[in-house]
Amino acid sequence: MISDNHKDKKIIYMGTPDFAVPALTALADSGYTVTGVVTQPDKPKGRGKVMLKTPVKEEAERLGIPVWQPRRVREPEFIDFLKEQKPDMIVVAAFGQIIPKDILDLPPYGCLNIHGSLLPKYRGASPIQQAVINGDKETGVTIMRMDVGLDTGDIISKKVIPLTGEETGGSLFDTISALGAELLLETIPSVFEGTATYEKQPAESPTPYAAMLKKEAGLLDFGKSAEELERLVRGLCPWPGAYTYLNGKTLKIWKSRVEEPEEIAGTPGQILRADPSGIAVSCGKGILVLTEVQLEGRKKMAVDAFLRGCRVEKGTMLENLRNE
Repeated sequence: MISDNHKDKKIIYMGTPDFAVPALTALADSGYTVTGVVTQPDKPKGRGKVMLKTPVKEEAERLGIPVWQPRRVREPEFIDFLKEQKPDMIVVAAFGQIIPKDILDLPPYGCLNIHGSLLPKYRGASPIQQAVINGDKETGVTIMRMDVGLDTGDIISKKVIPLTGEETGGSLFDTISALGAELLLETIPSVFEGTATYEKQPAESPTPYAAMLKKEAGLLDFGKSAEELERLVRGLCPWPGAYTYLNGKTLKIWKSRVEEPEEIAGTPGQILRADPSGIAVSCGKGILVLTEVQLEGRKKMAVDAFLRGCRVEKGTMLENLRNE
């Protein structure tokens, strides 16, 4: 439980997706006074255009915390509203909008952000997936004091975890989310007590900016090595997903493995064999064996089940463009 000296401190929480839920839950369960939650507006989904609540909104409602959903947090009316709330601290996790300086400067104890990488590495919206895609040996989470830059604020604390080479973007997402909640609870007391240390980040990140992922990022280029492509498949699972085209139809790749050829393989993108053990595809270096796939209009399935309903000939080329 938290110190009695901290119970009167008012925290406003800003977050939107599943990633941001554990930290909100941890704050509330630990006895912190979360006076309100700011999240993105509900969005229509599906053919019926049913309005879908954000995961953070659902959790806030379960916890009985007021929810505010401004279209833009930089609107003067909302900034004035936040000023009236007089928060001592604002905690931000994957909120989805740029926080303006007027809000950053508002709480006396600052705006703390939970970022899913070991800053200054992987500033941006997809740090967790990039760690998998790039084959990093370790990753982690950072708590920083936000400034007007994009993930450039002072570092307060970090937690490091090793990577096994088997993680997917989805599984690592869950791990980092829980880790961020733990680190937040460890960090907040030092901020309130004035004992936290603040490490300035270098102006430049050692890695390219980890921009928000788009569907196109998952299109497999078989001219690359099988090792690179296997990491891409894992890093983009479950979203946006890795894919190619088989006979003009989208073939999504859910799982794969690398196989070293005993002799020179075929042309990159060429299917070398298709049997219950997998669909072996020649790459620029090595062979990528597809073990779980999903053809356009069908369900996800293991390759042995897939091949029982779809004939795949040796020598077939997987394409990087749909054949209309």
